[in-house]
Amino acid sequence: MDTHIVIMAGGVGSRLYPLSTPERPKQFLDLLDCGKTLIRLTYERFLEVDPQAHFWVVTSEKYIHFVKELIPEIPDEQILAEPAARNTAPCISYACRKIAKKYPSAHIVVTPSDAFVPDKKAFAKTIKAALHFTEQKESIVCLGIHPTFPSCEYGYIQEIPGNIFQEEGEFIRKVDSFKEKPHTELAQSYLEQGGYWWNAGIFVWSVAFIEKQLRRYAPQIEELMDLIEPALYERNEQEMLEEYFPTCEKISIDYAIMEKSPDIYMAPCEWKWSDLGSFEAIEKVKAER
Repeated sequence: MDTHIVIMAGGVGSRLYPLSTPERPKQFLDLLDCGKTLIRLTYERFLEVDPQAHFWVVTSEKYIHFVKELIPEIPDEQILAEPAARNTAPCISYACRKIAKKYPSAHIVVTPSDAFVPDKKAFAKTIKAALHFTEQKESIVCLGIHPTFPSCEYGYIQEIPGNIFQEEGEFIRKVDSFKEKPHTELAQSYLEQGGYWWNAGIFVWSVAFIEKQLRRYAPQIEELMDLIEPALYERNEQEMLEEYFPTCEKISIDYAIMEKSPDIYMAPCEWKWSDLGSFEAIEKVKAER
């Protein structure tokens, strides 16, 4: 399988200010005092999935130097500079369009750069199963984290009971709907009902299928990518990107695709995960290490 890992690293980590700042946000910090930054840990975690995978990073122009410094293994042409912050749908569309031009048979994992997963082998097993599923079936697979408390900081994925597929020893479930970050009482009811999972923000698909989905549900973004595409890998790529990318609709992939498509599945994850989105979360992970 032609595997590509797209690491999204453009956020500013505002919830961790003043530790995380717009000048050096949390993905470029060693928040766990382990000698490695979060983006480096993310890169090494995906090497466990496929050491031969192609790695891509999408980030702000002002953070390119951090990526080159922290992950020198990634070729310069696979570090993509967004000229403006337009949320995750345009970011993902650009990365996938660039991959598609050179690797039309690619299977892609899109991931945040700032989460923590201590069990790399269990993580790799889940991702491999998701990749295999999308190879067999036109679909999008997201990762669901078993909720341990009624959090109002995460979006929730609701599964369809009984729609379970076995893949590479893992279970893939059909998704009923995505739920936005709820208030505490609603989050508590999700836990009591069961069948709800935290959205980890990790997505798996084939490059051909995600383009179909984007054309159907986010046509404005795809029309702009059509204008940028002839310049991909050419000397005027950044110039064309700076002209058209800032005019993309500012929308998350969750709103643009995940809430609309009927072809969404979920790989439920029982391994430990944290988005390290608060000082309390960081201290908890440190205490458990």
